[in-house]
Formats: sequence, C-alpha cells, structure tokens
Amino acid sequence: MSNIIRGTMLLTAATFFSKFLGMIYTIPFNELVGSSGGALYGYAYGPYNILISLSTIGVPLAVSKFVSKYNSLGDYETGRRMFKAGIGLMAMTGIIAFLLLFFGADLLARVYVVDDEYGNSASDIALVLKMVSFALLIIPSMSIIRGFFQGYESMGPTAISQIIEQIVRIIFLLTAAFFVLNVFNGTIRTAVGFATFAAFVGAIGSYIVLGFYWKKRKPHLDKLIAQQTTTYDIPMQKLYKELFRYAGPFVLVGLATPLYQQVDLLTFNRAMVAIGQAEISDIAFSNINFYGHKLVIIPVTLATGLSLTILPAITKSITDNNKTLAFKQINQALQIVMLLVLPAVVGMSLLSNEVYGSFYGMENIGINGPLLAWYAPVGLFFAFFTVTSSILQGINEQRFAVISLTAGLIVKITLNIPLMYAFGAKGAVIGTMLAVFIAVILNFWRIKTSIQFSYREFKKRSALVAILTTIMAITVWITRWILGLFLSNQDGRMETVFILVITMVIGAVMYVWLCYESTLLERTIGSRVRVLEKLFRRR
Repeated sequence: MSNIIRGTMLLTAATFFSKFLGMIYTIPFNELVGSSGGALYGYAYGPYNILISLSTIGVPLAVSKFVSKYNSLGDYETGRRMFKAGIGLMAMTGIIAFLLLFFGADLLARVYVVDDEYGNSASDIALVLKMVSFALLIIPSMSIIRGFFQGYESMGPTAISQIIEQIVRIIFLLTAAFFVLNVFNGTIRTAVGFATFAAFVGAIGSYIVLGFYWKKRKPHLDKLIAQQTTTYDIPMQKLYKELFRYAGPFVLVGLATPLYQQVDLLTFNRAMVAIGQAEISDIAFSNINFYGHKLVIIPVTLATGLSLTILPAITKSITDNNKTLAFKQINQALQIVMLLVLPAVVGMSLLSNEVYGSFYGMENIGINGPLLAWYAPVGLFFAFFTVTSSILQGINEQRFAVISLTAGLIVKITLNIPLMYAFGAKGAVIGTMLAVFIAVILNFWRIKTSIQFSYREFKKRSALVAILTTIMAITVWITRWILGLFLSNQDGRMETVFILVITMVIGAVMYVWLCYESTLLERTIGSRVRVLEKLFRRR
C-alpha cells in the first residue's frame, strides 16, 4: 500500500501543480483576451482532446498495464518489445490525427458556429484548430514513454515531464499572446492561435525530459532483461491483440470529458440563440468549457494521479491472485477521492462568486458565479469516473467502461438541449452532471458484481466525510456572513480575494482538524500524518 500512497502523492502533486499552473495562467490570459478569447480557446481544445485520445488509442495506459503484468511474471523483455512497437504505432497515428484536424478545421468550424454576429466567427475557430493540431504530431509517442515507466511503478518521469511541459507551454502561451496584442497590435484570434500552438512547444519540453530519464535508466532496465529467467516469447501478432484488448476501453475513458464538451460545442451556441440568449453565449461557454472548467478540474487532479498509480498496482494484485490486497487498494482509492474531493467541490460551490471573481474579475459575475456553483459538484463525479474506470481496467473488466461511458453520453446528448431550454446555460452543466453520475453508478455496480466487492467500509467512511464536510460548509457560510457585514464582493476584486482567502483557510483548517481528531485521515491513507501531529495534539 505504501507504493500506492507514494506514487499517488508524487503524481497527484505533479498533476496538481501542473493543473494549478494551468489555472493560474488563465488570470493574465483572461486579461489579455477576455471571454471571447476564452471561448475561442475552448473551441480549439474540444476536438483536439478527442483526437489526442483517438490517436493514442488508449495505448499509453494499456502499455502501463501490459508492462506491469509481464514484469510481475518476470518477463521484462516482452514489455520492452511492446514498448518499441508502440512508439512506431503512436508516431503513425499522431500524423494521421494531425492531418485530420488541420485539413478538417474549416468544415468543423462551420459546424460549431451558427451565428457570427455575437461572437467568434468560423474563420476564427478554423485558425485556432489548425494551430493546435501540430501538437498531435508528437504527444502520442511522448505519452507511451510515460506509460512504459508507469508499468514499472516509476511515477517520477511522468510527474516531472508533466510539470516541465506545463511550464514551457504557459511561458510560450502568455509571451506570444502579449507580444501579438501589445507589441505587434495583432488580433485576439491571432493571439489565441499562438496560445493553442503552445501545446506543441510544451510537448517538446516534455519529450526532452523523458529522453533524459530513458538515457539514465536504460542500463538498469537492460540489466533486468539480461537477468530474467522466464521468457514467454509471444508472437508480435498476439502481443498486439492483447494490447488492443486492454487499450480499446482506455480510448473511451480518455474521451469522457472531451466528448461531453463536444456535445456542448455542437449544441450550446444553437440552443442559446434559440432561447434568445445569444448575447451571453460566449460568456457562458467560456466559463463551462475553459475558465470555470480550469477551476473545477483542480480537485479532479487527485483522481488522475490516483488512477495512474492504482492501475499497475491492482493489475499486479489480480495477476498474483491476491484478492485481499486488491480489495484494500480499491477501498483506499475510493475513500481518498471522497476524503479530499468532496469538501473541495462543496467549498467551491459555496464560494463560487468569490472564487470566480478572484481569478477572473467581477465582470459578468451574475452569470459566471452561479454557473460555477452548479459546475463544481461535477468535479466529484469526474473524479469517481476516472478512478472507477481504472479499477475496472485493473480487474480486467475494461470493456464495461465503454458501456458506462456510452450510457452517460446518451443521457448528455438526449437531455442537453431540453435542459438548456428549461434552465438556460446551466442546463448544459446539469446535463453533464447527470451523464457522469449515471456512468459512475454503473461502474460502481460492475465492480461490485464482477469481484463481489463490498462497499460497506466505503459507505461508512463516506458518511463520516459527508458529516465533516457539512460542518465545514456551515463554518464557511458563517465566516462569509460575518465578513459580509464589513465587506462585499461587489466592492472590488481585492475585497473578493480577501473574503475568499479567509473563508477558505478557516474552512480548510476546520475540516483537516475534524479529520485528524476523528482519526479519519490516518485510517484512510493508512499511516499517521506527522505534520498534523505537530500542529494538532489529539487528546
């Protein structure tokens, strides 16, 4: 279990830092390009993320599972053979994905936009789609190197390369946007175009880091192959067949968020025009698909790190036929998500006006604040979907992830427009919430029935987390009410930041203290937290 905690903390810290940077940069980016530029940026990343998932065809994470399995059997050479074959495959699919997006950009842009009068035009969207497409040339092959290291339960290369990729991307993005707008007096569409091209530049930085790790660790990996005594000598055709059996469901799991956003891309603008709210379409869309999404995704980074770590661990336990250990790993993964993500999304929902206003200013807060309040809880469902999908893959039930995602997608497609007619822009958020909730419930059911897993312990811990979160929420509400007697978020951005920081700190301290006093924290993560023992002294 210590390997899971260590790996989770490393990947989660790296992913959190990467996502945090990805959230922070949107503050100056918003000042540069505004809601219109944010919406344009969102249009670019919808199809890009889908093609990233399709071009990798789930292979990087499948390689992680594949390598972990054969390493546990003492056959290191088989994993290496698949890694080499996968690199070539990913290079080819990356080129195909690039050509599809680059040459299909104009057609896709005309599908997205129904009315140029109120926002971005089809030509604007086509430009940013072409600019972001270059990243598809190298990201698939880069990702498979990360998957190979994860198969050895080595999370450092993935963690460090993620951070470097994000830092390089953001530096290029902000610098390019600033120079385009303020030095060369360019247009917002040109600035956003270069901002999307930053994905390609960041990927190069990540590739360099992974190359360094490969050169450093290759002698040790070669030594493992030289010392192995077991070789299965499986024909390449059978290896590919096994790999794609693992990889197929990974494709759709990776597509979950982009597919939900794609439904919004195709329906949001048209529905807003139809209900007479076209003038706020770009404002609301930039919140749901870019600015607000960046905030909501922060708590989900825990689940991302956890899923990457738990997959090889559960795979090894199942391969070794150690069902007891697998059950402990599953229980711990689910409990950690509940422990950390639930209070985060509840706090964000309660303080939605303060959170959005602090990062992006008070302009249009009447639209953006309530949208974020509705969107924040979706983060919990996204987190559970990510982790439960990895659990299904670890217990060789990966095919069911296709069924659960398809069911959620059907709900999203069916209800999105009716919900928008009934509730306006937040109807799209409610549609996503219902869709992901259905997918999560189905995943939970399949885990239970396929391996007779009991949720008794998870339910008990979740009930306690819910109680402690409720106490925290009441504390946050009272703190904000008291501060509201002297300050208002309508007074300005600095006042809003002050209210947010004070309420957030008090709420977090209260929650952590409650978790520590109730011993929930150490029972969930499996060990004592020495830092907290120095801060709080339990009676």
